[in-house]
Amino acid sequence: MENKDDPAPERDGSSSDVDDQFRALLEGLRTTIPGVMVMFSFLLVVPFQSQFVELSTVNSIVFYLAFGSAASSSILLIAPSVHQRVRAPISGIRRHSISHVMVATRLGIIGTCLFMVTIASVVYLVSALLGGELFAAVATALAVVLAAWSWFYLPLVGFDGE
Repeated sequence: MENKDDPAPERDGSSSDVDDQFRALLEGLRTTIPGVMVMFSFLLVVPFQSQFVELSTVNSIVFYLAFGSAASSSILLIAPSVHQRVRAPISGIRRHSISHVMVATRLGIIGTCLFMVTIASVVYLVSALLGGELFAAVATALAVVLAAWSWFYLPLVGFDGE
């Protein structure tokens, strides 16, 4: 069943090319999602530890930031695989649209940015508990710089001159 609202493959790439792009995106997400899930699982058990009630107000806020960003990241990173299952088999609506690939890519990028927030928050929380506020600030800054450099700078700027 074809949907007239869905752009024709000729206007935005062949159906096969778009399907390949969507599958490549899903393959990339398959490597990211386990890391997010491990972090989210860790954050799920933290409140049940006896020392959790002893967290300072700042550390409690950082924990909830980590927890919320991990949950949001999980939802957004899983969304494209749900799209893949829901579109064609259930509704009959084609999924071979470059605009769908672009939306799924944006969800993946936003989910990755939220995962960076999760990592930064967890690094801060663990570092603050082990080494104090200054140690936590330095460790968090290093983690954010490393993630920003390796996840965004390298692919957007680092390989531009080739």
